[in-house]
Amino acid sequence: MITKFDSLYAGHADLDNVGYGGTPINERRYSNAHLATALSKAESMARLMDGLGYNCFWMAEHHFQSEGTECIPNTILMALHLAHRTKNIKLGCGFNITPMWHPLRLAEDFATADILTGGRIVFGVGRGYHTREVETFGSPLRDQEANRALHEEQVDIIFKAFNNECFSHTGKYYTLPPEVPYRGYTLKELTLVPRPFNLPVECWQPIQSGSARALEFMAKHGIQGMVGGGSAEGGAMHRVVLDWQTAHARLGKHIELGERLCFGFHFYMADSREQGMREAAKYYEENMKMFGELRLVRAITEEQIEIMRDPKRAPTANLPRIEDAVKSGGFLCGNGDDLIEHIKALESKYPALDRVSVSLSVGVPENAALEQLERFGKEVMPAFTGAKTPEPALVG
Repeated sequence: MITKFDSLYAGHADLDNVGYGGTPINERRYSNAHLATALSKAESMARLMDGLGYNCFWMAEHHFQSEGTECIPNTILMALHLAHRTKNIKLGCGFNITPMWHPLRLAEDFATADILTGGRIVFGVGRGYHTREVETFGSPLRDQEANRALHEEQVDIIFKAFNNECFSHTGKYYTLPPEVPYRGYTLKELTLVPRPFNLPVECWQPIQSGSARALEFMAKHGIQGMVGGGSAEGGAMHRVVLDWQTAHARLGKHIELGERLCFGFHFYMADSREQGMREAAKYYEENMKMFGELRLVRAITEEQIEIMRDPKRAPTANLPRIEDAVKSGGFLCGNGDDLIEHIKALESKYPALDRVSVSLSVGVPENAALEQLERFGKEVMPAFTGAKTPEPALVG
């Protein structure tokens, strides 16, 4: 039964001249003052969602995006701030890109925030998808095998640090601690100080390719999976759900269909599906311009990517359209009844699914984002009687 509704905000500032016929993504440039409005926009969204009973407000970690598309560099720091501006809603790190961190600094920062907020911050990890970000921080991304190996070792270290009073680690990328003299003895173990109060740590990771290796690694650590939404195409990918179940079974863990997953969608509400598609088309197209370039959209060709860079050719070219996304179920569009029908169908197909995330495309301005989140909270969420505001967290 679906009882939790989340939303992921990638951190885009309000953008002008959006859509296939608008400003090419690589030609966008905004002032520092405008880029910083992504932070106040996040606060406005979180405060609204808190009052409407949403479960979790997720934010994405990104760096160096002067184009205005993803402008929150530290989700833990931002979540800590939002915890002081809200009462009940959880704040999600969607996701901390481990190759851009030292794993123990990430573990320490999260543990501190976990204690200070009484467990309201939700941990999340990812491998990254911007070469400008990951490789600037000195880690591999173009070499996908090296990127995955580094990420897996970092996550192993983070969970060792979370779950053990003392730990050590020897791997390809890290030897922790180094065997050095310290106050009259040789260092053999470390203790994370502080460790999270709320154990085991709830952790999420996006599911992109859904490889057997990735799913089994997540299952081993008890990491839950976000399917669609954000940088990924939305919708419930049935093959991934089945493979997720199989990955857990290989480890002797029996789960039901949809268990330990969140299905993510982009959405836009209007009085009819047709009106919604007309109003949201330019935002959907801006999202394509952003993520298509990064090869995160399945089945898009190099020729289509090249055409999307040209605002004269793109509007009439054979490019992904919102009508196709709505038809495939990855983009939810229409009135409250339309969205309720779609989500209820998911509930029937995946009986253990308890969480859905609805997010707004890159380019949706703040006033429209708040209007959309309020409409969903008032017109859709009440149809799911189990949905309720998270319990207030108290710092002990």
